Amino acid sequence: MKFNFLFFLLLFSGLGIAQDGILRGTVSDGELNDVLPFADVKILNTTKGTSTDFDGNYQLNLEPGIYTISFSFVGYQSINISDVEVKANHTKTVNVTLNLSSDSLDEVIITTTAKRNTEQSVLNLQKSSSVVMDGLSAESMEKAGASNVASAVKRVPGVSIQGGKFVYVRGLGDRYTKSLLNGVDIPGLDPDKNTVQMDIFPSNMIQNVLVSKTASADLPADFTGGVVDINLRDFSAKEEYSISFGSSFNPTMHFNGDFVKGETEVTDFFGFDNGSRDLPISPNLDIPAAVGNGTNANGVNIADVTRSFNPNLGPLRSTSDADFNLSFSTANQFSLENNRKIGYQAAFALRNTVEYFEDFEQNFFFKPAETEQFQIIPNRTQIGDVGIRNNLMSALGGVSYQTEQSKYKFNIIHLQNAESKAGLFTGRTLILDDIEVKRDNIEYSERALTNLLFEGKHTSKDANWITEWKVSPSFSKVEDKDVRVTPFEVTNQGFSIRPSTAGAPQRIWRNLEEVNMVGKLDFTKKHNLFNRQAKLKFGAAYIYKERDFSIDQYLISFRGSNAVPVNGNSNNILIEDNIWSADNDGGFFIQGNFQPANTFNSSAQIRAAYAMEEFKITEKLKSIVGLRFEQYVLNYTGQNNQGDIVLNDEEVINDANLYPSANFIYEYSDNSNFRLSYSNTTARPSFKEASIAQIFDPLTNLTFVGNIDVEPSFIQNFDVRYERYSQTGGMIALSGFYKDFTDPIEMVAFPTRPTNIEPRNVGSARVLGVEVELRQKLDFTPALEKFSVNMNVSLIDSDVEMDPREFESRQLAARDGQTIDDTRELQGQSPFLINFSLNYDDFDNGWQSGLFYNVQGETLEVVGIRNVPDVYTQPFHNLSFQLTKTFGENNNSSINFGISNLLNDTIRSYYKSFNSESEIFSKRKIGQAFSVGYSLKF
Repeated sequence: MKFNFLFFLLLFSGLGIAQDGILRGTVSDGELNDVLPFADVKILNTTKGTSTDFDGNYQLNLEPGIYTISFSFVGYQSINISDVEVKANHTKTVNVTLNLSSDSLDEVIITTTAKRNTEQSVLNLQKSSSVVMDGLSAESMEKAGASNVASAVKRVPGVSIQGGKFVYVRGLGDRYTKSLLNGVDIPGLDPDKNTVQMDIFPSNMIQNVLVSKTASADLPADFTGGVVDINLRDFSAKEEYSISFGSSFNPTMHFNGDFVKGETEVTDFFGFDNGSRDLPISPNLDIPAAVGNGTNANGVNIADVTRSFNPNLGPLRSTSDADFNLSFSTANQFSLENNRKIGYQAAFALRNTVEYFEDFEQNFFFKPAETEQFQIIPNRTQIGDVGIRNNLMSALGGVSYQTEQSKYKFNIIHLQNAESKAGLFTGRTLILDDIEVKRDNIEYSERALTNLLFEGKHTSKDANWITEWKVSPSFSKVEDKDVRVTPFEVTNQGFSIRPSTAGAPQRIWRNLEEVNMVGKLDFTKKHNLFNRQAKLKFGAAYIYKERDFSIDQYLISFRGSNAVPVNGNSNNILIEDNIWSADNDGGFFIQGNFQPANTFNSSAQIRAAYAMEEFKITEKLKSIVGLRFEQYVLNYTGQNNQGDIVLNDEEVINDANLYPSANFIYEYSDNSNFRLSYSNTTARPSFKEASIAQIFDPLTNLTFVGNIDVEPSFIQNFDVRYERYSQTGGMIALSGFYKDFTDPIEMVAFPTRPTNIEPRNVGSARVLGVEVELRQKLDFTPALEKFSVNMNVSLIDSDVEMDPREFESRQLAARDGQTIDDTRELQGQSPFLINFSLNYDDFDNGWQSGLFYNVQGETLEVVGIRNVPDVYTQPFHNLSFQLTKTFGENNNSSINFGISNLLNDTIRSYYKSFNSESEIFSKRKIGQAFSVGYSLKF
């Protein structure tokens, strides 16, 4: 069946390919760093020719041959490019930049042939950008063998990935990074994060990822480290198909007979639950304790309620699968009458990953009460085996319609993700006494994101006015279904369930629904200023977000004097013989534990308007000066568990501010720039942070506590950068930056309960850093001409002025001889980042390979307070290798092989305290993975 399907695809592709070649490209305006609509493109010595559309793009179908192409536009220097070879069934891309003409200049003749190189196109974007920008192309992702954005974007200078999902830019935490999809805001799928997880975007749907590190007025104001803009693949000008599949094998994780899992359903493979994990009773139902006749005070039969729940509470051991991925994409464009065009695209991807962590650790430590004692002591410890199965299904579809002066696009992308976790733990709790604890966990989370994007672009006949608009609704949903936590106290007599020591067995359903509505309108006007060409851009935007969050929580209680046989097996608790009823004096039953603080509704509105002017002060000095206005309004509905704080659509934040920005670019030469920039930006609390919610994570045993009084942070940013680009695709850049924070937000542990953390404003902070980036071909000797190196290094220093409460608490808990400073490093700020790759490209023979390394320095993860020590993530040295071989007609097939974590490093975080040995906060071994994949393009 598989071979028949492949044969059909090959046959279909062969019928659809014409014998002509395609010549296409983009004509840019060298004066304004913009595209140049309606420029003339002619094939000399023939009658063929065309003009660029309002995006500056052109395309011609040509017979195989060698041509000279002429590019011209009124008032600009003409360019001729000779020796352009067009081959049958091939696409040749020639991009050019036209500059303003001068009476003293003659027509320029260029005799080199441009090559299609998407890495080079991203470098060109960086070079011509009005802000400091770095990026990653689809070609780079393919070279690195990355199946999703998260595994590839960490190679962008100054970018690191936390937890395999979330982007940190310049070492700053996720709250200081803004995630966009095609230039518009989208909601995330993790209620604990401010950014969007990057592993949900398959690489076959991505055109490029651009990271803006400095601000301009047309960018959102709520970022500091960077704006990460994920751009979906654009509509193709020709018929294209691609299919790929692959697998990854990790000896420590896959085909392991000790793998830990909960129940699995067939639909889990496609990212959604079939309903078997749904809450079996009405939500928010309070179930009081039972009385003697088997019913509670509300007349509900407790035994019937208990029987309606899935009786399985503990994980099972089984054999794990290997990772698997499959993707398919297609696109085409058709010409209509009157120079109109219509196009379509579609893509689909499936990915299944399995992780298994033996001896996963999560511990909590205190400083001793006696200040003369230094070694920190355990409060709770746990170690065990954790199994994680992650399934992602992605689908993309879109259509485009283009006239001579307008272009309309509609895209829809849906991401469906199911993640199931299971854990078997042993540990100790020393809160009141030294007690040994056995704990079983089962978790399941279903996440879905749907984004629709309607956009249009309109250009006046003289190309002096450009109007762009975007309307983008997004809908996200996160359902944590039937999270089960079952603790046992281990005694000399066996196992017992004692809520007062080890905690009570519980079951949790969490639901999050978020709506995100974005509308944008932008205008661009080309004009003259001080007798020089200039560009005015202005516009407005409106964003509405609303989140509903609720938790249904139930305890498993025991009633009666007769013991029941459980023997430490979670799955024996709710068997029929052990369910308490009027006829069974001694058994377990479900009891409601609804907590009002676990349910809230929050909405936010952002109203924005901006204006910016781009003009040349001198022939070599360009300025981009702008001002952005944003009003942020946050409303909250919810109450605390005590009922003495009740908020009903209460306005908790109303912040209206102006955000100026200025970018100056001095062009030393055609290939080098010196940049200087200043901007004012903000970082806002998330929905759950500006709340009174309390959210428990059963895997880490941490409880998040919201802070309704937390306020936005404000940051002043200063950047300087020198960059030089070579004709062969190389570049070198040296950057420096300084950031001044007012009221930064950080996660702080509770003084007396280290398992509780909350967001707080903590005074002021400063960050100072430098970045060095190098991309260079090693073609100075024939033996190395096929090798190239990519390297970027970021060195960052930060300090935070503690607020008085934190400083005083640290002084009170100081050890004898310890001096407490009133400053410390910024939470989530890495002191250094290193990315390095050595690449080999033999295009003639179809070989590509790369050795990739990245690491970040020790980073403050959890801010301790009073007798709770600080927690630091440790450097993780990630070294991977990728090898690709292309073959077949036109090199349309490829096989890739990769190895990740060659150094077999471990992900870990440590407690650190004065004159104390470091103790493990969390630790997991990820092992080494071997991957293989195949792709076909036709």
